[in-house]
Amino acid sequence: MNDLKPQLHRRDFLRGALVLGIAAPLTVTLASCAAGGSTAPAATGGPKSATNPFGVKAKSTVAATIFNGGYGTDYVTFAAAVMAKQKNGVTATVSPATNIAQTLQPKFVAGNPPDLVDNSGANAIGISTIRSQLAELSDVIAANNYEGKKIADTLYGGVTKPGTLDGKLLILNYVLTVYAIWYSKSLFDANGWTVPKTWDEAYQLGLKAKAKGKYLFIWGKEAATYYQTLAIASSIKEGGDEVRLALENLEPKCWSKPAIQSVFTAMKKIIDAGMFKPGGAGTQFTAAQAQWSNDESGLLYPSGSWIENEMIKQTKAGFKMTGAPEFTVTSSSAMPYEAMHSTAGEPFVVPAKGANVAGGKELLRAMLSNEAATNFAKTRLTPTIVKGTVPADGFGSTALVSQSTLLTNAGDHVFSWNFVDLYGMNQDQLVVWNTFLSGKSSVAQHTAGLQAITDKVASDSSVTKVKVS
Repeated sequence: MNDLKPQLHRRDFLRGALVLGIAAPLTVTLASCAAGGSTAPAATGGPKSATNPFGVKAKSTVAATIFNGGYGTDYVTFAAAVMAKQKNGVTATVSPATNIAQTLQPKFVAGNPPDLVDNSGANAIGISTIRSQLAELSDVIAANNYEGKKIADTLYGGVTKPGTLDGKLLILNYVLTVYAIWYSKSLFDANGWTVPKTWDEAYQLGLKAKAKGKYLFIWGKEAATYYQTLAIASSIKEGGDEVRLALENLEPKCWSKPAIQSVFTAMKKIIDAGMFKPGGAGTQFTAAQAQWSNDESGLLYPSGSWIENEMIKQTKAGFKMTGAPEFTVTSSSAMPYEAMHSTAGEPFVVPAKGANVAGGKELLRAMLSNEAATNFAKTRLTPTIVKGTVPADGFGSTALVSQSTLLTNAGDHVFSWNFVDLYGMNQDQLVVWNTFLSGKSSVAQHTAGLQAITDKVASDSSVTKVKVS
């Protein structure tokens, strides 16, 4: 995910936040099934046509397992209802899951995965382990949407790139995510604070925060790697494309790149100064986020643009949530301060051995309709990869308006990466980052911990590597 332009990511780490516990399945216009798969005979044999491009069988059922994180799952339920209106008795069962790997790996092994999967969250399945079991999706974007337009022509540029592996479109990332430093504009205006552009300026803001009895940053244990995402983005902006490529290609000593080290050092200075609210490693992440969005005990929070919807019920009135670009280290960084980490996220896949492969693709097609995409933008306050679904007023959301501003200001300087999601590294990295943010490891120890995770993947001959150039 290098251009938009791409990851969301999701990816990169958490694409949507982890919600503890597995919710009961939701059904659409029928049906119930176990969280995910189906043992029914494959629903094949429907005739293909312009209005039925995948040959989905009439009155068949589509089984979808959807990550129940920051975006919830009812947007897929909505799309399923749109599909039901279009198709002859085709229904869908939408099963929420919070641990995709634990829920679905046994089903992939057994050969009875669901028909559509949102492979997202901290516990997503490493794509390298299932890529040979995924159906190609090039026919999905080549098809017309329900409004009669070719789907490929309705999408933002570059959004299929991160899901294209070795020339095959295997993953369709649905949500256009902007990663940013989020803050309360009303709080900053009331105190006369300026959003920092460099890590040194962030440290100075941290001193002002302490004088007000507040912290610069907060974090929660399941989302400690949000700070990895911030660090990587900051390092790429500071050191340029060579930093991204070193990480993507699992190079030896990639975490020792000077730009990365300068970011880690700047972050460590802030940690040692007590500017991170203590106890994050023992705090559930949404509780930590509420300390920022409701209590305002922390000034800044790095996250993807799902944060507004995720915390909508725990955000102080008049908060005016707004995003800003990630910091650089110096004012002479390789990329401008306005450069942005943004990508398409929420990676949807259609397992090739699903009972209703055509139905899985049809549900994706429904999600890419203007009706379903507009519903997502309006209810989740985040755009999908479908263009033209967000009005100028952002449905009244300051966060959504700021996303458009950030992307406009970034111009061509939009970037992302894939390696964390591709190789399923996040769980191991969470341990390293919780330790670092707690002040219990040095920059050298932190670097060594991350490098060990990278080296383990790089040296594992059973893991298919993707060369990024």
